Amino acid sequence: MDKQQQNSVMASNDPDLPDPLADLQPGDLIEIFRPAYQHWALYLGDGYIINLTPVDEGPVAAMSSVKSVFSRKAVVRMQLLKEVVGSDSYRVNNKYDHNHTPLPICEIIQRAQVLIGQEVSYDLLGSNCEHFVTLLRYGEGVSEQATRAIGAISLVTAAASAFSVLGLINTRSRNRPF
Repeated sequence: MDKQQQNSVMASNDPDLPDPLADLQPGDLIEIFRPAYQHWALYLGDGYIINLTPVDEGPVAAMSSVKSVFSRKAVVRMQLLKEVVGSDSYRVNNKYDHNHTPLPICEIIQRAQVLIGQEVSYDLLGSNCEHFVTLLRYGEGVSEQATRAIGAISLVTAAASAFSVLGLINTRSRNRPF
């Protein structure tokens, strides 16, 4: 198991296993490990979370859809954590608490409840599920995933530009008559 998932939990209905919900507190950020990306939700309490799902899919299909990554709109839904997680693993990950002060729990929950059922803009890099839940928890949308993706895109763009300039210089030097 990699370092990122060392504190993750598998959802299970086995009564002999400890209840993974016992450690969850209202307002906690939940990181869900999908096969190709991480999905984020905010824990409301009593087994329920709030999260973003694609507009054009029902709640059940939206749970693990890669299509959600490419949507331009999303719906704010309140769902049972175990239904959203399915067979994936998850963990509490309040990783921004060290440099962002969480809002009072009652304010986080109130802000979340007002948004249930609302359609919102979605953008993988600027307004994704991690931005959404951190906005609820801290009053500011933050996404390390998006920052890493933007960095990777910038690096590829810079490399392509450099190769293009080098190719242009090389072409010009071959075309000189002397």
